[in-house]
Amino acid sequence: MIEIKDIKKSFEGHDVLKGVSAVFETGKCNLIIGKSGSGKTVTLKCCVGLYEPDSGQIEYDGRNITAMDFNQRKVIRREIGMLFQGTALFDSLNVEENIRFPLDMFTHMPLAEKRDRVNFCLKRVNMENTNKKYPGELSGGMKKRVGIARAIVMNPKYLFCDEPNSGLDPKTSLVIDELIKEITMEFNMTTVINTHDMNSVMGIGDKVLFLHNGQKYWEGTNKDILQITEGELFDFIFASDFLKDLRRRATY
Repeated sequence: MIEIKDIKKSFEGHDVLKGVSAVFETGKCNLIIGKSGSGKTVTLKCCVGLYEPDSGQIEYDGRNITAMDFNQRKVIRREIGMLFQGTALFDSLNVEENIRFPLDMFTHMPLAEKRDRVNFCLKRVNMENTNKKYPGELSGGMKKRVGIARAIVMNPKYLFCDEPNSGLDPKTSLVIDELIKEITMEFNMTTVINTHDMNSVMGIGDKVLFLHNGQKYWEGTNKDILQITEGELFDFIFASDFLKDLRRRATY
């Protein structure tokens, strides 16, 4: 479980987060949604330590990371897996080397053991026998799956995904969503996903946090969202008048 308590963050006098609190539950897909500029990306970056909050606390299973020094934080950072929006694969490294990178950086495992772990992760994301391929040879969906394999290679307790479906077609997006959901449940991870994709929200949103103007505007499950009939969240979900009209007709 990850708990954020009254997180505030400003840049050059502009308040981006205005006291956000939430609990991200273990074994579930916790989604952060909101318009561009709502603060969701800053929230995610504060959680993983890329930004330091101006005030408030971030706790990983009761461990207050905001009160830790650099060396103390290392322990928690090794328990974190990250899937970046653009996958952030190294073009000069093949698939196996990309996935192995965290193991090379943070462990002293023998090479054979690292390769076994890489192969396990590749099999888990249905990418067997692609070890020697380079990122330039992969489709967008395949790159995402390699990114997921790298994110879980250290067997993390916490998984963060930044716009995992960015640049993917709808069918591939569903595959990636289902894979993230399966891995979250299988390894009992605390998964936090920053997304604009309402298909992801309705498909895997065990818990959804909606930010608006740097504040928590709403939270609940994807099933709860179906009960929303007005307000900022309704306008976000049904962004066009066409979709709003379809929704109203469906409820009559």
